[in-house]
Amino acid sequence: MAALLFFQVAINVGFNLKVMPVTGLTLPFVSSGGSSLVSMMFAIGLAESVAMRHRKLEF
Repeated sequence: MAALLFFQVAINVGFNLKVMPVTGLTLPFVSSGGSSLVSMMFAIGLAESVAMRHRKLEF
């Protein structure tokens, strides 16, 4: 998940610095249609769920 997020951020920074060609990649957590937002939220929720269940519970 971190690699996907880093990839999207790196590509968008490259667009703004004019070192990469502009493509149709959306900003992380921002999109006009909402499908990118929903899929990113699902992926973050899945990663958080795995992290939460991996921790040992101490009472």
